[in-house]
Amino acid sequence: MRPLIGISCSMGQAIYSMIQDNVPQLQHRLGDNYVKAIVQAGGVPVLLPNNVDLSSVEEIVAGLDGFVLSGGGDVDPALFGQRATGALGAVTPRRDDFELALTRYIMQETDKPVLGICRGIQVMNVAMGGTLHIDLPSDGKLCHSLTMYPRNVRSHDVKILPGTRLEAIMEGTRGRVNSFHHQAIRQLADSFAVSAVSAEDDVVEAVEMPGERFAVGVQWHPEELTEFKEAKALFRSFVEAAAKK
Repeated sequence: MRPLIGISCSMGQAIYSMIQDNVPQLQHRLGDNYVKAIVQAGGVPVLLPNNVDLSSVEEIVAGLDGFVLSGGGDVDPALFGQRATGALGAVTPRRDDFELALTRYIMQETDKPVLGICRGIQVMNVAMGGTLHIDLPSDGKLCHSLTMYPRNVRSHDVKILPGTRLEAIMEGTRGRVNSFHHQAIRQLADSFAVSAVSAEDDVVEAVEMPGERFAVGVQWHPEELTEFKEAKALFRSFVEAAAKK
């Protein structure tokens, strides 16, 4: 059987209702390319809403084989001991609470594969005790929010560390990726090792858990780049690891 892959969702307001027009309501949202990437790699995608009942995390995890932590808005700095600044984007406390609880349980209580994408790598790091740059330019780094490029265009270079799982997946120590973030890892959680950095300013671009377990986070959006072999290989490696669970 194909592995079941849980994918976290973002949240936002809808401007319509099935009951009455123009009544705003919250929606759970996920870009279709996440679904396509998992299907292409041989998995069965299962969308995970931001459950308000955090006691259900154990049951959710038990029914799935692997997890993708998707991209989205900023993580609340209060969750890693910092104060919000004017450069902080919108936060969604309900999403933060659910994803952090989910990630901690997966990482600490199971050996199931995890793939963090953009916000997802940041959630992985915060869940395990790390911190983030609230805003890269404010901290003296280059702008990494290269939204002037289409999402499927590779806009900057990353250096992949030799001997890492990511190097084996991407078959080299240099990669070119897209980039749509203004936050990034500042202090790395003890559970992880850096596996890629920005070629321009050494901002952390990817992390992984040392050892056999597949726990990889990337700061770019590989689901938008599946026409390229490196992105295909990343999703394929993740789904293959999930198939063994």
